Amino acid sequence: MSNRLKFFIDGQWVDPVRPALLDVIDPSTEEAFTQIAIGSAADVDRAVAAAKAAFPAFSISSREERLALLERILAAYNERIDDIAEAASREMGAPLPFARDSQATSGSAHLETTIEALKTFAFSEKRGTTMIVREPVGVCALITPWNWPLNQIACKVAPAIAAGCTMVLKPSEIAPITGVIFAEIMEAAGTPKGVFNLVHGTGPDVGQPMASHPDVDMVSFTGSTRAGVAVAKAAADTVKRVAQELGGKSANIILPDADLEIAVSKGVAGCFGNSGQSCNAPTRMLVPAERHDEALAIAKTAAGTFVVGDPRSPDTRLGPVVSGMQFDKIQQLIEAGIREGATLVAGGPGRPENLNRGYYVRPTVFGNVTNDMTIAREEVFGPVLSILPYRDEEEAIAIANDTVYGLAAYVQSGDIGHARKVAARLRAGCVHINYPAWDPYAPFGGYKQSGNGREYGEWGLHDFLEVKAVIGYGE
Repeated sequence: MSNRLKFFIDGQWVDPVRPALLDVIDPSTEEAFTQIAIGSAADVDRAVAAAKAAFPAFSISSREERLALLERILAAYNERIDDIAEAASREMGAPLPFARDSQATSGSAHLETTIEALKTFAFSEKRGTTMIVREPVGVCALITPWNWPLNQIACKVAPAIAAGCTMVLKPSEIAPITGVIFAEIMEAAGTPKGVFNLVHGTGPDVGQPMASHPDVDMVSFTGSTRAGVAVAKAAADTVKRVAQELGGKSANIILPDADLEIAVSKGVAGCFGNSGQSCNAPTRMLVPAERHDEALAIAKTAAGTFVVGDPRSPDTRLGPVVSGMQFDKIQQLIEAGIREGATLVAGGPGRPENLNRGYYVRPTVFGNVTNDMTIAREEVFGPVLSILPYRDEEEAIAIANDTVYGLAAYVQSGDIGHARKVAARLRAGCVHINYPAWDPYAPFGGYKQSGNGREYGEWGLHDFLEVKAVIGYGE
């Protein structure tokens, strides 16, 4: 695909200002399967200039024009579903069925929910003699991660389009090919030139110049809390808006009235999904102390059902983690769990026995974890579950909230009223009761160091809009 060596700027594919290439690694083989061009501040300048020039006209486009554009984007996206799934599997190691049914389709779901939200969204309302107007914020820098590449691209690009903003996208340089395909989709849909622009590159070389650029009005960033802090600092000098979806260390409280077999088994699956590489994964399982050993036995059995292997094999449930750096970090944290005295229930250090290359991690479960242990405090971002015993409900809630993060939390109970009361006390942006289906209409975002702002559906539009009061507008 020749477009992998170019950027999409001002409606056309262009060469970088200063040619430079980066290998894209297949994590199942540890070998490069393609290359991309990577950019610099000079490429950011070109892309931002294109977005700035396009903003005056696009910002006053009608709701109907933006709806028509989003519908064309959705149609073009659906035509490329198989390409997206194959790219996600190659660049991040997702098993092919998961890459198609979860990774690829999450993007179309966000396009669909944004279209529905835009149809009825109130861009103005009259209060007395004052008119309240919601207007596009301006040129937006969109910086997206490698773990759910199309999910995060679509849930930023779609509301930015709906709001009337123009944008520059920097996909993760670790998983960039899905971003190239998305840019081709935007081109195929007839997106007006300059409205959508794409530049590849690293965080320091492209992300930071985007965040600090004086002609960028807003930054929407998804990634680690560490990187989010750097983006916010870069944006501070120009006092631009920053929306962040960052890390998590989500607690999963299994109450005494829950079905322990179901709750623990589904909790293991929730933690291990996407090879554990989800910021909202339920990685801290809290169980009643008197049933702790029983929970460990259930978790060990559940972990044993996760076949790790080649993403292209139909038997595989867990592919590799995304990179050598990520693999090494996970290994260090598993070693820390053992060193600090947690009980190793399943998995452990190293690759699974049948695999001698690829960034494969053994599905790992720890028991007898206390909330001061490293594996309970730090985001592992791999298939590693910590099980913590609690004495009573008050202690469970205290442990759940004892974290710098607040992205998600989970409650399992046989009594929905009981679960709702516990959910009300958890300091997290998304609380899931009894493992519900994913809801792309629900606001997604976190408390504390998990970020600020909300994405998905109508909630995603708000960060891309300014509020103007026209006072004295009249009756």
